[in-house]
Amino acid sequence: MRIAIGSDHRGVSVRHSIIELLKRLGHEVHDVGAFDCGSVDYPDIAATVSQSVAASEVDRGILICGSGIGMAIVANKVPGVRAATCHDDLTAEMSRRHNNVNVLCLSADMLGERLIDRMVEIWLTTEFEGGRHARRIEKISEFEKRLHEHDPS
Repeated sequence: MRIAIGSDHRGVSVRHSIIELLKRLGHEVHDVGAFDCGSVDYPDIAATVSQSVAASEVDRGILICGSGIGMAIVANKVPGVRAATCHDDLTAEMSRRHNNVNVLCLSADMLGERLIDRMVEIWLTTEFEGGRHARRIEKISEFEKRLHEHDPS
């Protein structure tokens, strides 16, 4: 898979660890930073990764900040992106199985390295179930389209 990954300054070391994992697993990685521990605004990073996912430049995205919450808020503003902040194996699995999440958001401050590695692997290998869940995802897409039809910008 082609995976875009980005973090704010609090997630730099976690991002580097995930990049190494992704490469070991044979994935193509598009790293959008932050490239040092100086303060950056997470919305800029989240927008870059999310727009890459929405434009099908990459297959999925991973975002890391202190809690993972701010990244998810920004990512979900981009039509076609379904982002979720996951905090354990089950939320990583179910985000894919039922919600077809294409952007995984993680906390740099609240999760350990082994847990993060496990969650990323689960998230990458879990297939979307489709069925009734596909109908619900289609409703989300229709809602996005209606919202953007009325957007004057």
